[in-house]
Amino acid sequence: MERDAEIELARQLIAGKPAAFEHFVEHYRAKVFHYSWLMCGQREDAEEVAQETLLKVFESAGQVREPGKMKAWVFRIAKNACLMKRRKSVFAPVRELSLDEFMPVKHTNDGGGMRIEIADWSALPDNIALQSEMKALLEQAIRELPETYRSVILLRDTEELTTQETAQILEVSEDVVKTRLHRARLALRKTLDECLRGTKENATTHA
Repeated sequence: MERDAEIELARQLIAGKPAAFEHFVEHYRAKVFHYSWLMCGQREDAEEVAQETLLKVFESAGQVREPGKMKAWVFRIAKNACLMKRRKSVFAPVRELSLDEFMPVKHTNDGGGMRIEIADWSALPDNIALQSEMKALLEQAIRELPETYRSVILLRDTEELTTQETAQILEVSEDVVKTRLHRARLALRKTLDECLRGTKENATTHA
């Protein structure tokens, strides 16, 4: 239903309907800021990127001919603005961490196969599984991903853009998107697993 609402909102914006841009900003401001914050890593940069993105949409919305492509276009603008901001930002990291630093550790089974160690999240205390805490852990884990994988998981899993749309935004093939998404999900799960495993152990120790 949200996708349909976004398409209708884009249709009104393209048609120049009164108050369309105001409604557009209400819907997209938080989305663009959230994406920009996790991509840029700093609130100050994210605020500037969100403002630049929405201003660009206001100035150039008439360039979009198909309402269904509006959302992908918005995040393409945000992605480019983030790249520019990161190059100039005083907060830019000295180096990008390798994905290998986040991938789950593999252990050899007796049969010679490989498996990934993942903690049993269902065994965690109820208070650990609170949505707010999980959200905070997830956002921190996303921020720690290399930028290449961070952008894919935000566009595909957070904004629910299609593989094709994500590929167009990032200017890569759909196969590359699928590969990066798979690796990003594994890396996130590994990071969350370590956090939750440690929390579970602490809860058990103090029980």
